[in-house]
Amino acid sequence: MKKFGLVLAGGIAAIVLLSTLGPMVGLLISLVLLYLIYKQFLKAESTGGKIGLGIIGVIFLMASISNAPAIIGVVAAYILYLVYKNWNSSKRSVIKEESDLFVNYEKQWNELKNY
Repeated sequence: MKKFGLVLAGGIAAIVLLSTLGPMVGLLISLVLLYLIYKQFLKAESTGGKIGLGIIGVIFLMASISNAPAIIGVVAAYILYLVYKNWNSSKRSVIKEESDLFVNYEKQWNELKNY
């Protein structure tokens, strides 16, 4: 039953990721361009240059905000990562410990060596 849930969650996350791939690329490009404009804005010495770069920066900021659904795609990618990570995880059973400390020593040592 656990595998079915992982397949279901992974399938839904993959579909969401594929559907938001375009906005994710748009967000990445607009943020890179916004960063480059910001760096040029700091280097500009003339007031006209700063005003022009500020206007262009606001335009690219609006483009970045319009690609906000890409955040859903990032969450879907993280869910896919979690599904991949938990696919082969096994449940550990609780070992009944006895009063003698050295009874389960060999068993615990073998478990530690396997990690």
